[in-house]
Amino acid sequence: MSDAAAANQSEYGDANPWLIAILVSVATFMEVLDTTIANVALRYISGGLAVSSDEASWVITTYLVANSIVLCASGWIAKMFGRKNFFLVCIALFTVSSLLCGFAWNLQALLVFRIMQGLAGGGMTPVAQSILAAAFPPAKRNQGFALYGIAVVVAPVVGPTLGGWLSDNVSWHWCFLINVPVGLISLVLIYFIIPTSAQQQKERAKLWAKGPNFDIVGFVLVAMFLGALEVVLDRGQIDDWFSSSFILTFAAISATAFLLFIPWELNREQPLIDLRMLAGRQFGTCFVIMLATGALLIATTQALPQLLQDQYNYTATLAGLAISPGGAVTMVMMVVVGRLGFVQPRYLISVGAAIAAFAMVDLFRMTADADFWFFAWSRIYLGIGLPLIFIPITTASYDGIPPDKTDQASALINLARNFGGSMGVSLAQTVLARREQFHQSRLVEHVGSWNPFYADTLNHVQAYFKSHMSTGNAGGTSMAFIGQLVQTQAMILAYIDVFVALAVVAVVMVPLALSLRSVKRSGKPVAAH
Repeated sequence: MSDAAAANQSEYGDANPWLIAILVSVATFMEVLDTTIANVALRYISGGLAVSSDEASWVITTYLVANSIVLCASGWIAKMFGRKNFFLVCIALFTVSSLLCGFAWNLQALLVFRIMQGLAGGGMTPVAQSILAAAFPPAKRNQGFALYGIAVVVAPVVGPTLGGWLSDNVSWHWCFLINVPVGLISLVLIYFIIPTSAQQQKERAKLWAKGPNFDIVGFVLVAMFLGALEVVLDRGQIDDWFSSSFILTFAAISATAFLLFIPWELNREQPLIDLRMLAGRQFGTCFVIMLATGALLIATTQALPQLLQDQYNYTATLAGLAISPGGAVTMVMMVVVGRLGFVQPRYLISVGAAIAAFAMVDLFRMTADADFWFFAWSRIYLGIGLPLIFIPITTASYDGIPPDKTDQASALINLARNFGGSMGVSLAQTVLARREQFHQSRLVEHVGSWNPFYADTLNHVQAYFKSHMSTGNAGGTSMAFIGQLVQTQAMILAYIDVFVALAVVAVVMVPLALSLRSVKRSGKPVAAH
């Protein structure tokens, strides 16, 4: 077959590639939607299940960790059992677990079902990309990935607003139940429309003839390492970190699994994770940058709605709308950045990280009377910066990676984004809790009759309540009012400290990005996916 003919030939023969792209994109849209749809519903979830807000945040982190763990094995499963079969199993499990999440009776049940959902979702994303690559001829693949990229970018934009509206007007349970009809329809259509690749069937037969060579020990070790580390990050603040035997036990499990994982993988002929890739300067740096980017993206997506609902009395819908303008800007920037392939990735990443740092620094100006657009603009700035990192980091991470390692490179970069997001949420919750206590104790030091400013404020507040209360204790009401002001101010200062920590994370990315080597310029736009 000539090169021209091969460029116009797809692995699925005469099947309509655009129909396949739409089906795959809808299924992926559903999965990506679940990374943000629950963020604005955390207040309702914590109230409905009678748990604290930091415990409710585990709904996000457990999903991301499970997503990260299964990414390590998704390539092997897809090769051994077939892309279509694995994709269908993932959609089926995702749909069932979404139904179970919607009917969860307590936090423990919800977390178990979210782990199931994360395992299914983690398998869907890389396999969806493989199906798209097989459905389109090489000459037209960029068009298919462009459609897929739009779905991936739109989902996080729609998620907070849709989740907020459902929580305010129906129930937080529908943030999960909405996946069920979409999942069922996708399952049926994909089963009947996407054909089974004859080429892949032959490759699977060869692989099975050699015997399944899955690194089960490596998979168990990485699952223990990531899972135990997440328990430490999530429970550390509640259990007072290493003064707790529970935290010490899980920290020991995580550290032991990690130390055993390294020599095991280095001595494997076909390792689950090629640690030599992570040891390389270029790919290792990209991995760390993506960890930081995931932390920045997911932590802000979780913290801002929580802040707006708890301290500014926004509804979940309005909190979601405050994030949405940034998502719309991200969509536009993905297209713009996709056409900047002539600029070295290290420069784009460093500019994106600097803009992200500015978005965090801008939030330092936050006051108790900050309005809707103050928060929307900070998200818009972040929406400008993050696409300058996401697309170029893919180009930079693949530089120097042999073709047979590209699947693993993709899985590791996705793992870094997801687990970085989980670490970011845990960091934000820890800083918030610790710094709230700190600021409240410092502010209370200034509340006393000996302080002329406090005495003057108390007199004015008492005069106000006396003039507006026909009965009751104006003095007691005034003291309670000032106490509430102190608590509110302490919480706002604590949130500012969270954004300080995230700004530091963004700033650290700048020198890391500049340390990357220059990559060969293709002269062509990079596909925005």
